[in-house]
Amino acid sequence: MEQGCRLPRSVPLLNKMRSLIAILFILVAGPLSAADANFHLYLLIGQSNMAGRGKVTLEDKVAVPRVLMLNKANEWVSAVDPTSFDKKIAGVSLGRTFGIEMAQANEEVKIGLIPCAVGGTPIRRWQQNGDLYQAALKRAKLAQKVGVIKGILWHQGESDSGNEDTAKIYEQQLHAMIAAWRKDLGNEKIPVVVGELGQFFKRAKHKSTVDNALKVLPNKVKHTAWVTSEGLGHKGDVVHFNAAAYREFGKRYALKIKSLQE
Repeated sequence: MEQGCRLPRSVPLLNKMRSLIAILFILVAGPLSAADANFHLYLLIGQSNMAGRGKVTLEDKVAVPRVLMLNKANEWVSAVDPTSFDKKIAGVSLGRTFGIEMAQANEEVKIGLIPCAVGGTPIRRWQQNGDLYQAALKRAKLAQKVGVIKGILWHQGESDSGNEDTAKIYEQQLHAMIAAWRKDLGNEKIPVVVGELGQFFKRAKHKSTVDNALKVLPNKVKHTAWVTSEGLGHKGDVVHFNAAAYREFGKRYALKIKSLQE
């Protein structure tokens, strides 16, 4: 340090403030350096209606205690919208509201969202050997080092409902994907909740085939549940839910997950 050069008095104060902020984060989020049974993780997979395309408002940017998300850089940060980063148009999704509902249901746990959904993607890319499955598995394995995966949320099917061939094998691929996740994550009873496609989405000729595969899943695969999209509106494009619908969808997913965990 050059002679006569002194640090301003504000520097020590600034350092103290930084230390206090770090301490507050630890108190709110808890240490994330080792696997914590009270850090409940949820994998969010599928296409754009899981990633979220709702309009973001100030309320969606407010940090909520005990609700975190794994960002693009694989860092645990406060869960604010957009939680996904698949595309620049990512917006409000069902994830944040889902996380809030799960945190409110149990004050002893932290909730960690693992967003991996990518807009416009078919289910074949979410098969065990698919690129999106493998990318999500990598993030899930990383997250497992600090917490416990308590559920998988799936919303997808628009991309496969426009073609008869892909719609016909959708159910087979859905079941295979769930079995793969349970094997690779080391828990054959991981709850899986799937959502009905938007009832406003009518452009696809074989939507009913895909929707039926989703709806009957709980009758064919144990520890799964289906969520209705009844009454949920679109953002104007007749493809994606609006922000209010995503928030309601998040509550519905949370109710189903909780019922499977009881």
